[in-house]
Amino acid sequence: MHIIIGIIGIVIFLGLALLASSDKKNVRWQYIGILLVMQLVFAFFLLKTTIGIKIVGGIAAGFGYILKQAAVGVDFVFGGLANEGAMSFFLSVLLPIIFISALIGILQYIKVLPVIINVLGFLISKINGMGRLESYNAVASAILGQSEVFISLKKQLPYIPKHRLYTLTASAMSTVSASIIGAYFTLVDPQYVVTAVVLNLFGGFIIASIINPYKVDEKDDKLLISEDKKQQSFFEMLGEYILDGFKVAVIVGAMLVGYIALIALLNGLVGGFFSLVSGGAIKWDFQTLIGFIFAPLAFLTGIPWSDAVDAGSIMATKLLSNEFVAMTELGNVKGLSDRAMGIVSVFLVSFANFSSIGIISGAIKSLNDEKGDMVARFGLKLLFGATLVSFISATIAGFFI
Repeated sequence: MHIIIGIIGIVIFLGLALLASSDKKNVRWQYIGILLVMQLVFAFFLLKTTIGIKIVGGIAAGFGYILKQAAVGVDFVFGGLANEGAMSFFLSVLLPIIFISALIGILQYIKVLPVIINVLGFLISKINGMGRLESYNAVASAILGQSEVFISLKKQLPYIPKHRLYTLTASAMSTVSASIIGAYFTLVDPQYVVTAVVLNLFGGFIIASIINPYKVDEKDDKLLISEDKKQQSFFEMLGEYILDGFKVAVIVGAMLVGYIALIALLNGLVGGFFSLVSGGAIKWDFQTLIGFIFAPLAFLTGIPWSDAVDAGSIMATKLLSNEFVAMTELGNVKGLSDRAMGIVSVFLVSFANFSSIGIISGAIKSLNDEKGDMVARFGLKLLFGATLVSFISATIAGFFI
């Protein structure tokens, strides 16, 4: 039954994307069909096959080892701040981002990542019906991050037209950065994190191809693709990536403090209101209310109706705040079925939230003022598309959970 509901859900999510399409007549459904099949194949491989599960286990073990090494540095600087046996979110989850960021910088410096990004971008461009620039950007976003990736396109930004800029930013918002995947592994099952990263890569092209269909001239594509040749010494690069990792950790920490406190305030106000008007009979709070709104959408992903309100509440929390807040809430919810837990976990692994509009537009504006303003103007449409990507990825994963 959940498969039938999931199929209906995918049709509805694609239909919502079509409603927002800028050119409904020129949507190339053949490519969308191919990308959906690719999502199904990868979801089955990662969630159901022995080899896929072992690969995910290997990735998780690799990140686990990296996080153990990161903990050595964290303990040296901050050891003793946390009570023995207690878990500090900032020390255990966020600060290891610094070490992972440094490793990414090293791989970038020795030209390993550029080769991987270019090869994968080229291969993906052969199946998605889009240009190499879009495919390169999608892969690069999943490694470098939603704001950092545009630094690699600094020289090309002035020449990128609006329709292609939408696809580039949609890919950035739909994926997550490799530097924080390790942090996700400490909060949700690594199997769902890896699955979501792969599915979102293809899902971003599916939704962008519907909302923003166009054809790319190969000559223009080749002219736009080039690398930034800025030369840095090894230690200049290492220092830059270490500081970037620290900035990410501090910014995420600050956002968590603000958003979790704000949600607690709203829960208290809304809960107090309902308790007052009902004489204590109704125990609803803010997250319960947004859970009711998102419950039908959660149900369409294949989540049982009995879990839909709780699941919808977490999904909405992620949209209104960020994925870390929602993942923390997911860990605190009691009684969710394994299916609901898996589907919600896949949904949460992306940067699709309101704050990302400001992050992406601000990053681009710092590189090119005109293009930054352009992104800000289609920001809500960008978030709408990226959220649909999360729903489709979660629904596809739900077929095999």
